Amino acid sequence: MAKVAIIHDWLVNYGGAERVVEAFLEIYPDADIYTLVYDEQKMGGIFKKEKVKTTFIQKIPKATKIYTKLLPLMPYAFEELDLSGYDLVISSSSCCSKGVITGPNTKHIAYIHSPMRYAWDLYHDYKKRSGKSTKLFMSMFMKSLREWDYTSSQRIDVLIANSNYVAKRINKFWSRECKVIYPPVDIDRLSPNGKEPEDFYVVFSRFVPYKRIDLAIEACKKLNRKLVVIGDGEQREYLKSLADNNITFTGRISDEEVKDYLQRCKAMIFSAEEDFGIVPLEAQACGRPVIAYGKGGALETVVDGVTGVFFKEQEANSVISAIEKFETLNLNTEQIYNHAMKFSRERFKNEINKIIKGKEKL
Repeated sequence: MAKVAIIHDWLVNYGGAERVVEAFLEIYPDADIYTLVYDEQKMGGIFKKEKVKTTFIQKIPKATKIYTKLLPLMPYAFEELDLSGYDLVISSSSCCSKGVITGPNTKHIAYIHSPMRYAWDLYHDYKKRSGKSTKLFMSMFMKSLREWDYTSSQRIDVLIANSNYVAKRINKFWSRECKVIYPPVDIDRLSPNGKEPEDFYVVFSRFVPYKRIDLAIEACKKLNRKLVVIGDGEQREYLKSLADNNITFTGRISDEEVKDYLQRCKAMIFSAEEDFGIVPLEAQACGRPVIAYGKGGALETVVDGVTGVFFKEQEANSVISAIEKFETLNLNTEQIYNHAMKFSRERFKNEINKIIKGKEKL
């Protein structure tokens, strides 16, 4: 039996990338997990402590809080991991975990959520929004980080992208071709409720700038449409300052409560340019359409005029036009649900297995 290691950037929060790790563990339940830092309090119920091995960064005080500020150390941390005893290494990476060093007899398959956006295509955008010290760091160190990022990408045996959008960026920045396998969406627990939708739209997101939740708020405010905003984050107070009485903020709520809102809403509004974007598929698995920004991963998860409507610009007026167009349509709940079913966890595991077994029997 092959000895397998799964490498993940960090285990401090649960999201779409961590679902990918869970799916890898379902394929290889005896695999060891290696990660930069591990927060047992948050992740212990999902990834047990005895399965997780961390880097030297874990020993730094408050490492699970400040790890993002330790970016210059991350390449060294992952390259220090000794993986010589493994037959197969599977990395799950949007940062540095794909940079581990493996021997010639160890196959390394890297599942890429995204090349580092702050190092490549969004470098100037991140720099503009950063403080003086971060700007100085980016000017001094980002060139060497890009060089390491490119070099480490060349020693991966098999590259898999989570969307065609990410595959294009991999080709642009790393000069590598790759297979596309969409990530697993937790759709087994989701389904339409069989009832007519209620009179409100929904946003479900972390409150960070690039998600552009402000666009949904401004559009619904101008149209006087009810909007439920689910989530929390650094922009909480700013977003609340934009809202009128027709906008409701729930804060962080349980999965069951999220499901209930998704099942009952008229549609989800999704304003971000994402590498893939799992949330729109969760809405569609509940039979509800998505009004989405027509760039990035949404182009691969939403079918314009069938499972939702696209808007062309990240501007409130463009969202308003899309909402007004959507309200003239009569989209089919069953068709929306069936589309989401194409992104199941079992489908993901089957496609990953084909890649592993098709290249070389371990």
